[in-house]
Amino acid sequence: MALIGAGIMSATLGAILRRLEPGASITVIERLDTAAAESSDPWNNAGTGHAGLCELFYAPEKAIRVNEQFQVTRQFWAYAVQHGLLGRPRDFVHPVPHVSFAHGADGVDQLRRRHRALAGNPLFAGAEFITDFDEFAARLPLMAAGRSPGEPVALDWSPDGTDVDFGALARQLIGYGVRHGTETLFGHEVRTIRRESDGGWTLGLTDRHTGERHRLRAKFVFAGAGGATLGLLQRSGISEIRGFGGFPIGGVFLRSEVPELVAAHRAKVYGAPAAGAPATTAPHLDARVVDGAPWLLFGPFAGWSPRFLKHGRATELPRSLRFDNAASLLGAGIRERKLVGYLLGQLRRGPAARPAALRDFVPDALDGDWSPIRAGQRVQVIRRGRLEFDTTIVHAADGSIAGLLGASPGASTAVPAMLDVLARCFPSRFAGWLPTLKEMVPSLGVRLAEEPALFEQVWEWGTRQLALRPASDGQP
Repeated sequence: MALIGAGIMSATLGAILRRLEPGASITVIERLDTAAAESSDPWNNAGTGHAGLCELFYAPEKAIRVNEQFQVTRQFWAYAVQHGLLGRPRDFVHPVPHVSFAHGADGVDQLRRRHRALAGNPLFAGAEFITDFDEFAARLPLMAAGRSPGEPVALDWSPDGTDVDFGALARQLIGYGVRHGTETLFGHEVRTIRRESDGGWTLGLTDRHTGERHRLRAKFVFAGAGGATLGLLQRSGISEIRGFGGFPIGGVFLRSEVPELVAAHRAKVYGAPAAGAPATTAPHLDARVVDGAPWLLFGPFAGWSPRFLKHGRATELPRSLRFDNAASLLGAGIRERKLVGYLLGQLRRGPAARPAALRDFVPDALDGDWSPIRAGQRVQVIRRGRLEFDTTIVHAADGSIAGLLGASPGASTAVPAMLDVLARCFPSRFAGWLPTLKEMVPSLGVRLAEEPALFEQVWEWGTRQLALRPASDGQP
């Protein structure tokens, strides 16, 4: 088996496969010299364990679906800690409240309606709706300082959110695989993918340091290479990738490690996207823990590059254009005129717009306390003339090759996504794997929103294994 890309997707799939098939031949191929150096790197994403608790750009139905998916991921992490696949939970996950924020009468009213729509669901039962300014100031002093007490504000406060270092998590999962026989090829790029007469695949690899070329045979190939996945599947020639395109979206964040600021904000707080802006641009102020150190991160601000990877090539977008996806790309361009206009407007404004956006969250913010950092590239899926803000699994009819496209909610739903890959690509073996998979994910196949007793059971187990005490006081 060949897993292309050493980010959270391949790391998760590799660990699950190693547990299911201890003797399997598995090779992870990564073009960079370290694992998780693209989208999974902690500075290339916001580190939000996306559970639909605070993301206002998720409709209530999607928030519930994403939360159900995150519960699957959370259970696997708990199993992985319990059985030694992962080490200390504090090396990759911390408890941090997830909070939706609104101000102004209309914004408060909209957030109240959203809270009511979700409050009856067991997965969201712990959320508090807060409109009292003094309580707002007690919980989020950094955001309250310099703000008029007469301004209507509201918080939808979920105490049980998480901050996740997906880079550290991916490296631990790959390390588990290596200890049990998985081979890793760092600094190697997949240049060709050719189907063989026996149904398997031959990958043409190039060592990026020496230029040496060699081949790797695999009966199953998974492309978990972030923005590079589209091009890899196109090169494979499978019919299922026809019509798919990708649109790269970059971003810039502001970050701060000033101790007084970090101590005054221990939550992930999401606002609503600006009118006409893509969902992925919803502003948020995040408490982060990276390499054991606390930070604040605010953004994102729009950026653009034709690269599909942060460490990629400027030719990646034009090389993704095909006769079969040209109409879809053109249709998306026409339908998403407002989005294109928004991105162009943001790019024209440049860094000058960032302080004003930050002060919408932190009124007393000082420019010198914050510095910019470029985030990872995201490639949004274009299909049937529409831009899709979601993740999509594409696989050959015979299940011999699969890949994951898209960016949101991405890493937080890696486990259900990879279980989906296994079900699609190994249908004859999946039933035999189910007993082990249900050890990994006790609620597998069950909607936890409909089984509150089971939800409470697996939640308490996961909280204990991951050392995630309730974060109601906002401290990590």
